[in-house]
Amino acid sequence: MMLEVKAATMRFGGLTAVKSASLSVKSGSITGLIGPNGAGKTTLFSMISGFLTPSEGSIHYLGKDITGVQIHERAQLGLARTFQIVQPFAGLSTLENIVVGAFLRHRERDEAEAVARKVAERVGLSKDLHRPASGLTVAGRKRLELARALATEPRLLLLDEVLAGLNPSEIRDIVPVIQSIRADGVTIFMIEHVMQAVMSLCEYVYVLAQGEMIAQGTPSEVVGDARVIEAYLGHGAAARLAGKENAHA
Repeated sequence: MMLEVKAATMRFGGLTAVKSASLSVKSGSITGLIGPNGAGKTTLFSMISGFLTPSEGSIHYLGKDITGVQIHERAQLGLARTFQIVQPFAGLSTLENIVVGAFLRHRERDEAEAVARKVAERVGLSKDLHRPASGLTVAGRKRLELARALATEPRLLLLDEVLAGLNPSEIRDIVPVIQSIRADGVTIFMIEHVMQAVMSLCEYVYVLAQGEMIAQGTPSEVVGDARVIEAYLGHGAAARLAGKENAHA
């Protein structure tokens, strides 16, 4: 198993953002994490990537307990993440932003730049390499965020809403990029709101609501789960939807 989260809880003072959440991500898979806004998804990602230390529970990567391991050490072990709010180094070019990620494993500038150029080509940023990163479109910034993480040569890639803010054609363009990353042996765990992408990309999905894991299964199993429908659409929604379906039958 690539990743296991065991009964992870995160408290901020009197607020429990994540409560006893457990999940596992198989090597070579694309696994999804969905849930309504404020469910605690990014908090859970922050515990996995080392930005937060769980109040209780543990994080295991490749069979090793990494709960107390520092962020940079997790990166060295092959764990990388993107961020929901994309913040490139505004004073640097697109290429220089990607080189920053490549420096993790390549200390020589020429070597790091060669890696960065390959990664840029892969995510569709070759034409923007010498543009200031601050001048990229939303779609360009999302690709840059993905490129910076990929340049660290991860084994496990955590994608936090990498499709958010993209239009349907931009989403269609980036889905094959994500599939190709997995095809090259990188395991992917992704937070996503775009259900069309979740259905086409993920083999297995976990659902978090109000900090608790309420469902898991294949995408088709999860979207039909009454608890998931209620979490997204409110109390009684599952029964109302079932009533409509029966009325049309």
